[in-house]
Amino acid sequence: MRRKKAAFLCLAVIAASVALIAQPDTDGKASKTGGRAVITIYLAGDSTVAAAPRSRAPRAGWGEMLDDWFDDNVMVKNMAASGRSAKSFVEEGRLARLLHEMKKGDYLFIQFGHNDEKVNDPARHTEPFTTYQAYLKQCIDGARAKGATPVLITPVERRRFSADGRALDSHGPYPAAMKALAKQEHVPFIDLTAKSKQRFEQLGPERTKRWFLWLAPGEHPNYPNGISDNTHFHQRGAKEIARLVVEGIVELNLPLRRHLIRSPEREHAPSR
Repeated sequence: MRRKKAAFLCLAVIAASVALIAQPDTDGKASKTGGRAVITIYLAGDSTVAAAPRSRAPRAGWGEMLDDWFDDNVMVKNMAASGRSAKSFVEEGRLARLLHEMKKGDYLFIQFGHNDEKVNDPARHTEPFTTYQAYLKQCIDGARAKGATPVLITPVERRRFSADGRALDSHGPYPAAMKALAKQEHVPFIDLTAKSKQRFEQLGPERTKRWFLWLAPGEHPNYPNGISDNTHFHQRGAKEIARLVVEGIVELNLPLRRHLIRSPEREHAPSR
């Protein structure tokens, strides 16, 4: 009887171990690499980058969509978090945890600005050409110390239009401050602010609603009363913003370009 019980316990432990190994990691990418050494793109940013919980679907961050552009030699680890600024991301220890995992040859994509702008929130607010740049530089220096490549990405635009249908700036001097820092520190730079603004102007005020989290009452169970959100993206929009980031990778001619599985230019559809 004891032998049978021991054998049963042994089988249970083996089964539990196999089940644990078979589960994907928190980004759902464990099966992609097959145990090989790969390049990892770490994402540091706010809610426009971060993965949205199921309770907020169909909201999505562009970071959720980036992995689909690459072959099995690249893995995206989305460590962006909702509500964070460059300051709070660093001071909460999120940058330190990210850098602890990072290895030589990896990348750190850095997009902040939305929450740095909140002047009445001292835990998050930064000044564009001083503290904002200083916290971004901590990200840059940390990545370089690990032998990784930092890439600065200006904050994606909000949905904001003039009365005559022109897309408007919504981030003040923060994109210019990041651009100046990129030049000063010789860091690869993607102007996602300009790219997204141009795309939104092509679409216009009405069609951009499909890309942002605009839902009518009863359209989705997570938003029974509907929602009109001009900051966060519907899955459709998040996919397009990820395409713009990939477009920036191609323009910079980063080595990551060799691992793309399709061309962002071919997927561009202005009339959609």
